[in-house]
Amino acid sequence: MKDIKPIFRNLEKVLRQSSWFDNGWEIYNRGVYMQLYKKSWHNEAQGGIHFETYIEAPQLKQKEFPICMHAEEDCPSQSEFVRKFLELGGARIKGWKGYQTIGNGYHICQRNLPLNFKNLEQKLYEEFNRLRQLEEGIEQTLSEL
Repeated sequence: MKDIKPIFRNLEKVLRQSSWFDNGWEIYNRGVYMQLYKKSWHNEAQGGIHFETYIEAPQLKQKEFPICMHAEEDCPSQSEFVRKFLELGGARIKGWKGYQTIGNGYHICQRNLPLNFKNLEQKLYEEFNRLRQLEEGIEQTLSEL
């Protein structure tokens, strides 16, 4: 089994060096689990709004892993946020290859990726960059609650 932690450490470095990162972005990295979020998204305890991916034992076994957006229990007016956000950004997400909108509980959208270690770090960076485009819609939805 390949050690994923160095890939996540390198991904964190690449994200932090991105030109957009200093604009209030934060990373929670637990080695094989990562969240990317803005300071204003109520995610101080990892239970707010965030983009997330993880590659743990079940994902290694299935040879695929998710990258997703969640609005968990610390998100103000959680169900209202999810509904309004998907009204605003759902069409954009549906236009992205492999992404599905969910809108059930805290799950907003997800894409499952094949677990191919070749260029994995680059692929994760590309997906977080894609999800990052939802920032404006998240901020707008939060301001309307």
